[in-house]
Amino acid sequence: MKGDLSAVNELFAGVFNDILNIEEKILKNGVFNDISVTEAHTIEAIGMYEPKNMSDVSKKLGVTVGTLSVAINNLVKKGYVARERCQEDRRVVNISLTKKGRVFYRFHDKVHSDMIKEITVGLSEQEVNVLNAALSNLSKYLIDKYNNIKRGEAYV
Repeated sequence: MKGDLSAVNELFAGVFNDILNIEEKILKNGVFNDISVTEAHTIEAIGMYEPKNMSDVSKKLGVTVGTLSVAINNLVKKGYVARERCQEDRRVVNISLTKKGRVFYRFHDKVHSDMIKEITVGLSEQEVNVLNAALSNLSKYLIDKYNNIKRGEAYV
């Protein structure tokens, strides 16, 4: 076996919880205290430049369009998101960030960027590559598990 996997498990669980807690505290104690972590990730999924349709954003977030609609309603009321019907097909609703939403997007992106810079300080290029490979493996695992659960398969 490669190293002490129980230590990896403990660190991973702690880091995961720390990231969520810190992100929540940054939002609650800052200028953007009207945004939840879930709303922050919704804004991130919408992206900065091109309007996106509701279906694409819901797929990216792994939620139903109905669930996304509730979040978008709140973000529209708060002034972070604009909603517009597609001229070619009125059934399609496009969403985009307002100026306030883009300012928040940049802020949130900087929080993540600062975190990545900090965790890679002092790492060699090879160590960064190993970290990248490990996180890629984790991402693939999570996506596979999510897709299995979505298909109704039990966790094994």
